[in-house]
Amino acid sequence: MLARLEQNAALLSETDLKRVKHALIVLPKTESLDSLRGVPGAEALAAALSRRKKKPGELAKAPLATDLAQGALVSWVMLDPAQPVFERQTVLRKGLQLLLGEKPAEIAVGVFGPATRRRQAAELAVHAAWVNGARLPGRKKKPDGAALQAVRLYGCRVPDGFARQRAVAEGNLLCRELTVLPPNELTPRRYRERVRQLAKRHGWRHEEYDVGRLRKIGAGAFVAVAQGSAEDDAAIVHLRYRHPRAKKSFALVGKGICFDTGGHNLKPARYMHGMHKDMNGSAVALGMLLAAAEIRLPVQLDCWMAIARNDISPRAYHQNEVVTALNGTTIEIVHTDAEGRMVLADTLALAVRAKPDLVVDFATLTGSMHVAVGERYSGIFATSEELARRAVAAGKAAGERVCAFPQDEDYDEALDSEIADVKQCTMEGEADHILATRLLKRFTDERPWIHMDLSAARCKGGLGAVATDINGFGVAWGIEFLKGELGRG
Repeated sequence: MLARLEQNAALLSETDLKRVKHALIVLPKTESLDSLRGVPGAEALAAALSRRKKKPGELAKAPLATDLAQGALVSWVMLDPAQPVFERQTVLRKGLQLLLGEKPAEIAVGVFGPATRRRQAAELAVHAAWVNGARLPGRKKKPDGAALQAVRLYGCRVPDGFARQRAVAEGNLLCRELTVLPPNELTPRRYRERVRQLAKRHGWRHEEYDVGRLRKIGAGAFVAVAQGSAEDDAAIVHLRYRHPRAKKSFALVGKGICFDTGGHNLKPARYMHGMHKDMNGSAVALGMLLAAAEIRLPVQLDCWMAIARNDISPRAYHQNEVVTALNGTTIEIVHTDAEGRMVLADTLALAVRAKPDLVVDFATLTGSMHVAVGERYSGIFATSEELARRAVAAGKAAGERVCAFPQDEDYDEALDSEIADVKQCTMEGEADHILATRLLKRFTDERPWIHMDLSAARCKGGLGAVATDINGFGVAWGIEFLKGELGRG
């Protein structure tokens, strides 16, 4: 649940500051304290800067907090418009953390500077307050504290109440809530039930391809992974959102492995720990669908979620098996821990049957992407350089950074099989993020396509606007990207 927003076009005043306990004051970048005249609490800020031997402009990198005489805690932040959105989000997140550590019920946010700058600052600050003020599910006897109840914004007022920022925050929060749930709570069956409830609440068309149905239609790649589970509860779930004025159609595909043991190629303990989060790609697609529907984006969206577990059992698939995917491609199994590309293969094949204008899939897919970029970027692959350029630009605008990777055809040589159309992967693992993409491309029916390998799904200490390790990366990028694609006519 996001905090209530109250807007006031008037600037935050000394009188207002006396009525609050926690305040975030957002200033335009300056190197002179003289420009802070008229800003409430400026004397306390000047004293704090002097004591720390800091210049005002350093607040654009490292915010600081001061206690006022009346007892209020104020966090001071400066935003530099020359900085990337990601850097501005980061400094706001750090500024808010100085306040949210005390678990306040409400926060006052005062934005200063020219009107245009105040609007930009307010958009970033309100979004950061929403995503960080909410509480993720926890099972402690003593909860960490109540969620933020209200944000009082001064210096900016918009008629729609920052509807887009709220929608993206709601989609981000849904993604994070699902991702942190323990695997005994978010089983495939329970995940499907929650998605069913969401679809009913929001009026989305809902359809499920359970294992029995998938066997009948020949989705052997998905079934190979799902058959190892004790419960026959895996499914490909299809959700559909339609706007009456939609002129473009997009398919969102997400990997939803609710727990990944690695199968017969069992993961060691240190790498199996946290594998309940291997469904994050499906949660990103779902959060993106929710955000798009909340702002009634004029688009046709189909969301396909590959929900299953990769368990070890006598029924689990083995190395050297050959399975036939939905589009007739035969796949030689090389490593049972490369299950994500298996479930995505059949899900992509289903998604492209309706011939969407563009397909985007999300997955925590390969360790080699982590090696390539760490956990502060996610990697993307696109079917054209222009499409990749637009995807990267959307990441810069949204503050969720992506890096484009190659997928040239000669990489396919590594996937040549003596007994099947293609190998699932290689034992060497070299450039596995590229090889996985080359495999998946066989199931896209040559549609325009972007694959996002979510190496940034978890970043210790938070990333950009979001302070939690599980940060919902991809939702904000997705809405920014769709908005740009619609603007292209």
